[in-house]
Amino acid sequence: MSDSLSNKQHINKPFIKKSWGGPVLGAAFLMATSAIGPGFLTQTSLFTEQLLTSFGFVILISVLLDIGAQLNIWRIITVSEIRAQDIANKVFPGLGFFLAALIAFGGLVFNIGNIAGAGLGLNVLTGLDPKTGAIISCVIALSIFWYKEAGKLIDTFVKILGLIMITLVVYIAYTSNPPVGEALYRTIWPEKIDVMKIVTLVGGTVGGYISFAGAHRLIDAGIKGKENISQVTKSSVSGILITSLMRFLLFFAALGVVSEGIHLASGNPAASVFQSAAGELGYKFFGVVLWIAAITSVIGASYTSVSFWKTLVPAIKNNEKIIISLFIIISTVIFVLIGNPVKLLIMAGAINGIILPIALAVILIAVYKKTVIQQYRHPLILQIIGWLVVAAMTWMGTITIQQYISKL
Repeated sequence: MSDSLSNKQHINKPFIKKSWGGPVLGAAFLMATSAIGPGFLTQTSLFTEQLLTSFGFVILISVLLDIGAQLNIWRIITVSEIRAQDIANKVFPGLGFFLAALIAFGGLVFNIGNIAGAGLGLNVLTGLDPKTGAIISCVIALSIFWYKEAGKLIDTFVKILGLIMITLVVYIAYTSNPPVGEALYRTIWPEKIDVMKIVTLVGGTVGGYISFAGAHRLIDAGIKGKENISQVTKSSVSGILITSLMRFLLFFAALGVVSEGIHLASGNPAASVFQSAAGELGYKFFGVVLWIAAITSVIGASYTSVSFWKTLVPAIKNNEKIIISLFIIISTVIFVLIGNPVKLLIMAGAINGIILPIALAVILIAVYKKTVIQQYRHPLILQIIGWLVVAAMTWMGTITIQQYISKL
């Protein structure tokens, strides 16, 4: 896929500087739609029911942490013009393999849920068994990767489906009539704070493979180097803002439902939101949203997880499409064997949230290596923000691990 995903030959430098579209916007949507998967829908709906209006504060804090992490990661990777695993190996020999293993593990855990979500989406729309729907979705994802112009197709695919998904959630948020004023107030002054939920949200937005999805996509498209920093910055922030917009819209939709005293179904809380807000039509809308969120996340998780290994193992680079296909197929087989992944989706966010400070710390250390960034000087303010995110996520991640252990 390295050749088919690379649009470098179609883009010249002056066009990259002036254009706000193509791979630049595609990278933002790839990152956003990678984050907005079945786990995203499940976490947001369930946590809204548990924290009510105070969940807005959790989202706000997670957004600030997301931006701090992603600005650093995307800029350093694209300026260095090499992928995160290679940066890690330059920081300390062998560290790239460790980082790639962490990313691939987190990506696989999420991808099992993504495939399951795609199957559930088709189940809502057509009545097909979720496992059958998952297999059909697997075939669709594989066909996208094997298309000869896969890079352009992925850019277009995630942008169009992402916009459709946001439009549908806007409709549901409007029909559920949430207490917006109270929600905005509690976003600033919460009644209660849950650290584990912050870690889970950050992990589900920029944790694990997600924070690297767009950055690696830009490198494949030839958008790299100091001359493209402004475009990279716009793309990285836009990815977070698209994700955050979707998170707040879904929060408002769920809040409107639970504020009426309606309890969400434990097996599929997000479906309850859509059905309660707009009846059977809303339920069908949920099927569309869930399938879109799932299939785009399958693309993001599979592409990025494998991209971490293609520079480390030549055989993977030479057979990238085959390895990505196997990644998708294995995820599908595991879902068909284990069934309902709702708890796995929640845990996956927390796992990737714990991976984030490790990955971000490695990237931040790299700014002191001239062999990585050459003559580039990374802004001190971004370094400070990055290390604050590392410290905060390490502290909250430790608390989250303790909470999980106490529940065992």
